[in-house]
This record gives sequence, structure tokens and C-alpha cells, in this order.
Amino acid sequence: METLHIAIPRWNITEFCGYEPMTTFWQDFSIAEKFGDRAIENTYQKVKSEWRDNYKYWTELCLVLNHKIWHWHESDNQRATLYERLWREADAITTEWSDEEQEYYFEITD
Repeated sequence: METLHIAIPRWNITEFCGYEPMTTFWQDFSIAEKFGDRAIENTYQKVKSEWRDNYKYWTELCLVLNHKIWHWHESDNQRATLYERLWREADAITTEWSDEEQEYYFEITD
């Protein structure tokens, strides 16, 4: 039996801006990448169905998707474009939020 090895890149978000992750979204998408774009899409749909109503987790999802765009933009433009499409959809959902939730989103993502 062949062993599957998945190297998960380190997400330096805490050093970058002081944000402490609350979820495993970075790891989840990093694992999905090993299985291709369809797995990334499936991971997004699963997160969307489970966490769309949690504005703090959704904010973190938007952070992860945005950082994944930049992670891939030089080495795999197709993957970066996929992440950009997912980020645009996720970001658009935040326009439905209350003022307080949007303030949190902008404070964290600014």
C-alpha cells in the first residue's frame, strides 16, 4: 500500500498581521490541493454549507482564500484563479451581514 504524504505549507497569518486562526480551513484547503481543483471546490462547498452563518469563521475563510490566491499566483495561475473566484463569492456573501458583523470582517481583513 502506497503512503500518501501531504506537506501543508505554513500559514504565517499571525506573524503577518497578528490574527490567530480559529479553524482548520488553511489545512483543509491545503489537503484538498493534493487532490485537485474539484477537491478544492468540494471543500469550499462543505465549509459554505456548515459555516456560512458564522461570521467569524466566514471571515477566516475569506482570509484563507485570499492568502491562497497569493500563495499560488506565481506558480499555478489556474489554481490562483479558482481561489479568486471562490474568494469573490465568499466576499460577496458578507454584504448580507449586519453592520456589526461587517465591522468585524473589515477590521480583520484590512
